[in-house]
Amino acid sequence: MNKNRALLLDRDGVINIDTAYVGQVERFTFMPDLFPFLRAVRDLGYRLAVLTNQAGVARGFYSEADYHTVTAHMLDVFRHEQIEIELTLACFEHPEGTVRPYARESFWRKPNAGMVLEAIRRLDIDPSRSAFLGDALRDMQAAQAGGIKHCLWLTQQPKIPTGITQVSTYADALRVLSA
Repeated sequence: MNKNRALLLDRDGVINIDTAYVGQVERFTFMPDLFPFLRAVRDLGYRLAVLTNQAGVARGFYSEADYHTVTAHMLDVFRHEQIEIELTLACFEHPEGTVRPYARESFWRKPNAGMVLEAIRRLDIDPSRSAFLGDALRDMQAAQAGGIKHCLWLTQQPKIPTGITQVSTYADALRVLSA
């Protein structure tokens, strides 16, 4: 039986404008052009999942409950836009956190592969047919460590490490995913 292909997405800076430690619905603003991009990706047969580091919990900027409130809002808007996010995973831990029990290392924290491997398992993903879209090197490192074939870095960085594809816009990412 064929496994699924998926697009794994970072949250802050990819789905929403990253204003640092977004833990309240009022501070959550979707990126321009996101919805048409995700509909097009869905129409190509990709399953969609969000994998996000949320160190704001470990650092005491907002609670795990606050994160879940923002996530519920995000998923409601996606449903309204007829976009199904099949899985959301978050890592609340950070080694420099101030809130116990989150003040620690975690295999789920990107650049580690934990969340990627969990998404592969839960969604029955074929990593060789899948992609990760992120805005930070740690996203790319997690994707590579998890064996994801297409590592798409949404950045204007002039130097991109080997094995990573730079995309400046969602249209650039869609061209790669359509090939």
